[in-house]
Amino acid sequence: MKPRLPVLVGIALLSVTLAACGGGRETPSSAGRAAPGDQAAVADGQERDATAEQISTFALDVDTASYGYARRAILEGRLPERDQVRTEEFVNSFEQDYAEPDDNGFAVHVDGARTSGGALVRVGLRTRGVGTEERRPASLTFVVDVSGSMAETGRLDLVRDALHTLVDQLMPGDQVSIVSFSDSARLISPMVPVTERSRLHGAIDELNTEGSTNLEDGLVTGYQEASRAFRSVATNRVILLSDGLANTGETAWQGILDRVSDYAGKQITLLCVGVGREYGDHLMEQLADNGDGAAVYVSSQEQAREVFVDRLPANLDLRARDAKAQVVFNPATVESYSLLGYENRELAPEEFRDDSRDGGEVGPGHSVTALYWVRLRAGASGQLATATVRWLDPDSRRPAEISRAVDTGDVRGDLWTSAPIRLQVDAVAAAFADYLRAPWSDRSERFGLGLGDLADQGSRLAAATEDRDVTELADLINRTRSFS
Repeated sequence: MKPRLPVLVGIALLSVTLAACGGGRETPSSAGRAAPGDQAAVADGQERDATAEQISTFALDVDTASYGYARRAILEGRLPERDQVRTEEFVNSFEQDYAEPDDNGFAVHVDGARTSGGALVRVGLRTRGVGTEERRPASLTFVVDVSGSMAETGRLDLVRDALHTLVDQLMPGDQVSIVSFSDSARLISPMVPVTERSRLHGAIDELNTEGSTNLEDGLVTGYQEASRAFRSVATNRVILLSDGLANTGETAWQGILDRVSDYAGKQITLLCVGVGREYGDHLMEQLADNGDGAAVYVSSQEQAREVFVDRLPANLDLRARDAKAQVVFNPATVESYSLLGYENRELAPEEFRDDSRDGGEVGPGHSVTALYWVRLRAGASGQLATATVRWLDPDSRRPAEISRAVDTGDVRGDLWTSAPIRLQVDAVAAAFADYLRAPWSDRSERFGLGLGDLADQGSRLAAATEDRDVTELADLINRTRSFS
């Protein structure tokens, strides 16, 4: 693990996804939400002058927890807090159709479409997938929160069910250890081969709630066990399952990660799985972002099984470590641009090729989507921008890069009538995040839609794609209208 730069404030925004992680408004009730101009309000989408700031650089991110938690809140009849809505994680949550590369690097895809007053440009990245039978063995350390707050229905029982199912799905050669924590941590099962399923199922059944939440001790004990059982030929991962409501020991993410930095430096990655109606979003997100990992949120047995059974076994490998993207805009054709999302992941341009600076970890078959709203110069034609992704080989740490350029002629046609359908889905997801972050803001230039129009576009796309995730997105937008 390498130290990450402090979060930069007031930066432009982007959005990017894991395959497993891109008018006037109707205003909902503002009860419990900060007023416009409050420090808590999010200055999303600050425009950058392309002449003064040609280069946009960011670390890749495959988190989806923000969308998962917002989904739960809306289904319960409430709005998520604005600072828990991260645009890139909304876009990350939806399927993309980018072609895979032939090798173990990235394929880069760039396209776009015109909107009222500008254009939406999409930078898409994808890694090559791998079948479960092709992947390297895995050493997994599960760190399970069993504090009193996990007694809520749908927390620990959901976790136990998912772990039981996963143990039955893992392959010979995989190994599993289990740590629980409440007031302190306890090693329930040291690292054993997954073929010892009865022992592991018994350890999972021992998980019962009690006490407070010493997440620090749990994570430290988990990393110690993962380090002790480290295998250079395997994927080594700590998987934290918690509501993130730490209240004992060190409770700040910086202090917790400082305690495990030596262990994490041995190429042990982190997956944070959030559960619970009351959820420590900031802590779990920062642990993932700064701990070489990813964060997801689950609120149902179906979602938990999707993460642990459908996605995790086939995506335990890594394709890229410390992956970063850089987009260089041509000021002759671009007047200004705005990144949609990714405030916490922006880097200085010179850090793009500084391999001591942390980037994102990306697994096989994963997609990453970056959306930019771009204001074009009148009548300009020619190259619009060049997008480059840089990453380190997971084993050799050797750096590699690949680039693709996009011209103004590649960004044509109306977003809602002519653009690729998955770009339209990305736009709906990003526009919905915009609304949840700041419903009073006038963002009509970006998407040209109020919330009612956005609901109509979501319903149209749900029918066109026959994708249950898009259908769910349309339903969430319609439910949000009822809060107005």
